[in-house]
Amino acid sequence: MIVINARFLTQELRGVQRFAEQVCLALRELRDDLVFVCPPGIRMQATAQALGAHVIGRHGGHLWEQWDLPRYLARQGHPLLLSLCATAPLFYRNQLATHHDITYVRHPESYSRAFRTSYRLMTPLLLRAAHGLITVSQFSRREISEHYRYPSERILVVANAVSGAFQPGEPLQAEPSYLLAVSSPSAHKNFARMISAFLALENMDHVELRIVGAANGIFADPSLQQQAAGDGRIRFLGRLSDEELIAQYQGATAFVFPSLYEGFGIPPLEAQACGCPVLAANAASIPEVLQSSALYFDPLDTEHMARAMSLVLSNLTLRQHLRTLGLQNVARFSWEASARRISERIDSLLQNPQGQHPTHNEEKPHLQRR
Repeated sequence: MIVINARFLTQELRGVQRFAEQVCLALRELRDDLVFVCPPGIRMQATAQALGAHVIGRHGGHLWEQWDLPRYLARQGHPLLLSLCATAPLFYRNQLATHHDITYVRHPESYSRAFRTSYRLMTPLLLRAAHGLITVSQFSRREISEHYRYPSERILVVANAVSGAFQPGEPLQAEPSYLLAVSSPSAHKNFARMISAFLALENMDHVELRIVGAANGIFADPSLQQQAAGDGRIRFLGRLSDEELIAQYQGATAFVFPSLYEGFGIPPLEAQACGCPVLAANAASIPEVLQSSALYFDPLDTEHMARAMSLVLSNLTLRQHLRTLGLQNVARFSWEASARRISERIDSLLQNPQGQHPTHNEEKPHLQRR
C-alpha cells in the first residue's frame, strides 16, 4: 500500500494543487496499490470521487498533516507516503515529498512574514526526513539543492503539463483584439510593470489587456487599480472556470507572462495548448520550459516588454509562427509521462526501503510526446 497525501483536495485550486491533482489522477490509472487520504472539508469533490479519497482525522490544514496523518500512517504500519504539494509530515521518514520552488526565499516580498518563516523552518526538517524530493524543473532542482545544500541526485524532476481540455481554437485573426495575462496576486508576478508596458503602447487604442486572477488578491491591490484607473482597455476578469479560461486563451491575440520567478509556470503552456502565441520573461525556469517557442523580454525593462507587445500585436506572421512553435512545445509534456516517472521512483523505493538514490545521470527528466 502506498498512501497519497491528498490534503490538496481541501484547498483552492492553484498551480501547486493542479500538479497534485493531475499527477494523482494519472497515477491512479497506472497503479492499483494507492490509497488517497485527506482531511475533512473537501472542496474538489469531483476529483476526490475520481480518486476514491478517504477522509481521515478530524483536524484540517497543517495540524492534520502533522498530527492526524502521521497517526494514521503509524496504524497502517508506516507505509510509503507520497506528498505532492509543498508541505508534508515533517518527521515521517518513509516518504517522498515535493517542493516546487523557493520563491519565498528569492522574493520574500510576495509573502507574509509568517508564511516565509514557517517554510524556512519546515523545509529543512522535511528534507532531513524524506527519502527524496520531487520538483518541477531543473532550475528548481538547482535552486533547492544550492540553497539548502541538499544532494541534487536526491531530487527527481517531474514536469507540469496541461490537460486535454486545453485545445486550439479558431485560426488567429489579422486584427489584434486583446492581450491576456493570468496570475496570482504575488508581487513577483510583475503585473505592475506589465500594466505600465501596456499603457506605453502607441496606436493600439483598440486593444485590451485582460487579466485573470483572484478578485480578492491582485484586483484588490490599490496600486494596480490606480495604474489601470480611467483606462477602459484594462479589464479584470476575476477567477474563471477552466471552460471560461480556455475561451479567453483561444480568443487572445497573445498571452503575456511577465513573472520574475517561477519554478515552472503552467499558464504559458495552457496558452500554447490553446494555440495562443506567448510573450514571456527571460527569467528563472521560463526559458527551460518554453525553450524557443516564446518571444522573450527582460521583465525588469518596461520598454523592452512594451516593444515585445507591440511587435506581436502588429505582426500576424510572427503570431502564427509562435502559435506553431507553442503547439510543438506543449506536446513535450504530459501528465501521464510525469506520473510514470513518479511511479518508477515509487517502485525503486519499494525495492530499496533504505532509500538509496539513483545516479545523477538517471535523474535527467524525459519529456515524452503524447
